[in-house]
Amino acid sequence: RPVLVGTASIESSEYLSSLLHKAKITHQVLNAKFHANEAQIIADAGRAGTVTIATNMAGRGTDIVLGGSLQAELKALGEDATDEQIAAAKADWQQRHDAVIAAGGLHIIGTERHESRRIDNQLRGRAGRQGDPGSSRFYLSLEDALMRIFASDRMAAMMRKLGMEAGEAIEHPWVSRAIENAQRKVEARNFDIRKQLLEFDDVANDQRKVIYEQRNDLLDAEEISETIHAIREDVVERVINEYIPPQSLDEMWDIPGLEQRLKADFGVELPIGQWLKDDKKLFEEKLRERIQQDVGAAYALKEQMVGPQVLRQFEKAIMLQSLDSHWKEHLAAMDHLRQGINLRGYAQKNPKQEYKREAFELFTTMLENLKLDVIGILSRVQVRASEDVEAVEEQRRKADQVPHQYQHAEAEQVGGELPEGVRGNAPVYRDGTKVGRNDPCPCGSGKKYKQCHGQLS
Repeated sequence: RPVLVGTASIESSEYLSSLLHKAKITHQVLNAKFHANEAQIIADAGRAGTVTIATNMAGRGTDIVLGGSLQAELKALGEDATDEQIAAAKADWQQRHDAVIAAGGLHIIGTERHESRRIDNQLRGRAGRQGDPGSSRFYLSLEDALMRIFASDRMAAMMRKLGMEAGEAIEHPWVSRAIENAQRKVEARNFDIRKQLLEFDDVANDQRKVIYEQRNDLLDAEEISETIHAIREDVVERVINEYIPPQSLDEMWDIPGLEQRLKADFGVELPIGQWLKDDKKLFEEKLRERIQQDVGAAYALKEQMVGPQVLRQFEKAIMLQSLDSHWKEHLAAMDHLRQGINLRGYAQKNPKQEYKREAFELFTTMLENLKLDVIGILSRVQVRASEDVEAVEEQRRKADQVPHQYQHAEAEQVGGELPEGVRGNAPVYRDGTKVGRNDPCPCGSGKKYKQCHGQLS
């Protein structure tokens, strides 16, 4: 009978393979390390007397045909095969197929239980497919990870009371029930982890939908002058509120600070203090309107100087560039918030609610900073030709395409000079081909390069 031995990890499959090598039992290993031979190993796994060791990659979707894969044999004959060769191959396969069925079909041996009952059932399902006969058998130890965590002490004490000796086979419904209960606990815990992760991701996903919708609208729009006008009024109003609180007394106003802020952020010099001296009836509402008009007039003058078409292109380019950069920074801030939010539980607070609240505050702050950044750049910049707009677009595209590279100087060379014979920023040329970390080590030991001469110290 063909035998499929299921393991829970690559290390277990390699250890079991070494034991079978010592016992001189011919076998094949299917553990995602031999990519070129995987199809052939699966095709031959149903032949009589074949032993195949596999991880859970031989689970769902892997069809092991009893007697071997007929399709693989016909494909190996090639398109030039005659009808006699095809008929002989089919007859030979049918003979092998019937012999394996008569022997009892594929036998599954499980070396340990997986954390999920679903994976165990998928391994069992490799035998007895499409009406073929088959059987399965699982072998466990009290030292297995699942048993050690959930049932080791209690089960071992019970076995000692019953007089069981080391190495003696144990078959009892209580054991199977204890294993299933342990698997249910692990499955429930993994489900809770996935559920919690999904709830946290939903917060970022809602924000992502808003940003991508705004970005698509920007890309589809011919011009965004109306949007820029509304944003400018909002930004200027917020700046005024910082120095002139709404419905406040004159003594609470910071006029010099407002003049400096308008000059720094919007590039306009407004003698607001002189206005108030000249006009004693210039109250808060009229003052706000006059500041908004002068800032808008300065922007309109810039539009006349460079042309409406050039400025419309530049507005769109700056808006897209600022939106992308602020969104990247916001995602990084969300990651930092996510890493430490569970500590809020020590303060008797719900981490999920705290994450939602702070994520909303971060998102709102990001949008406000985006508006201020866009209006500040458009107010201060001097666009002179369409080449400047194209240069900004090219800079944004290069920033998205080129990966970031960080170079750190050696500790001995920080603040010092390079040794003799060493040139700064000199390219390094490799003599031979590069050896990948997962490739066999060139020394011939048979190990991976990362586990041999490429091992990190």
